[in-house]
Amino acid sequence: MNLNTFIFIAVALAVVLVAIPVLVGGFLRNVQAGTIRMVSWLRGATVIYRGPGKSLEVPLLTIGTTLSSKAINVDLDITDQTADIDALGVPRPIKVRVLASAIVSVGDSDQLIKTAANRFFSKPEDDQMAILNDLLSSAGRRAINLLTHDQLFSAKTAPTQLPSARGPRAAEDRAAEQRAAEQRADPTLPAIQAAEEDDDPLAIIIRKACSKELTDLGLIFNSLNIKVVQSEVADARRRQSAAEASANADIVATQQARRAREAQLDAERLISDKSRELAQTQASNAALIAQAEALKQDALGTQRSSELRATQLAQADALRVRIEATAAADAEAIRVVKLAEANAQSIRQVNEAIMAGGEAYLRYRQIEMLPLLVPEVARALAQAKLVTVSGGDPGGAAGQATGQITDVVKMLLTLQAVQGNTGPAIPAPEGLSREQ
Repeated sequence: MNLNTFIFIAVALAVVLVAIPVLVGGFLRNVQAGTIRMVSWLRGATVIYRGPGKSLEVPLLTIGTTLSSKAINVDLDITDQTADIDALGVPRPIKVRVLASAIVSVGDSDQLIKTAANRFFSKPEDDQMAILNDLLSSAGRRAINLLTHDQLFSAKTAPTQLPSARGPRAAEDRAAEQRAAEQRADPTLPAIQAAEEDDDPLAIIIRKACSKELTDLGLIFNSLNIKVVQSEVADARRRQSAAEASANADIVATQQARRAREAQLDAERLISDKSRELAQTQASNAALIAQAEALKQDALGTQRSSELRATQLAQADALRVRIEATAAADAEAIRVVKLAEANAQSIRQVNEAIMAGGEAYLRYRQIEMLPLLVPEVARALAQAKLVTVSGGDPGGAAGQATGQITDVVKMLLTLQAVQGNTGPAIPAPEGLSREQ
């Protein structure tokens, strides 16, 4: 493969990648959103493209025109007189001023688009707005002449009447004939009328009045927004309504103040009743507390009297016990003293008897007490296991034993004398002993 072949291939690729897109781009044109592209061919056929999209155009064979499909807003300032009449049928027009905003746009059908392109968009923009303003203002003035003042200010509630110089009946007949003719001309008119039932009478009349003129321009009437309706009667009524509203507000404020004062008085009365009930309750509670305090003082007095009586009784009992104990102690002491004196007297008498009788008295008492002493002495001697050796001395062991027995007898006599011979017999000692 030589160099020429490579060059041919590169040129072919360039033609395919560059020339073909450029050629195709020359036949296709962008149609932006909100625009309509009209392409007319050599023999007069017209193709309409609605954006966003593409339009097919061939240079030298077609011609294209771009139209705006956006809504056109027209501000209206209309001043005219209404169709008011008095109770006697005499016209009493009222001067009104209506500030509104009408919205129109290009029709949807191809025929209306062609008409708008030839009759409306072919003019300068200032002329376009002037035409729309004149057309809609004249329709608005016509509508104001057919409506009453109250219909303009209460469009949603007042029925639409179209009075004329021939009277209400003639106006109704003419309106019926006009509706019949419109229905024969446009079969879709009933649907449009059903959609218009909820609209303002002013907008309905303006739509009907300017629909033919707008259609001749290739446009359609979309809506009418009434901003302000001004009139001297409306201002007077507004001032009257404001005064009535202010008076009603004052009345309401007065009534509210009266209700508030009544509520305050009721609250104060209720508070007074509650305070009176509270004071009565407090007084009753104070009386109950005083009565309870008096009962408490009585109980305390009774308790103190009982305590004093108990204390006095206890003191009297203690004094009585102390006196009885003292008397018993004194009696016992006297008895002990007397017993001691008797014992001492007995001892003295025994000693005196012993001293006066001497040996004879002791031996007499010894013989008298032998029945008691002999068994005890024998048992003591037997248990002592003593051996006494006498050397023939009359004062030896036998004499000493006899002397000891004599001492024992003296001691027993002394004890009997002390006890007054009333106590039990004193046993003899268990044993007598003497160490040799």
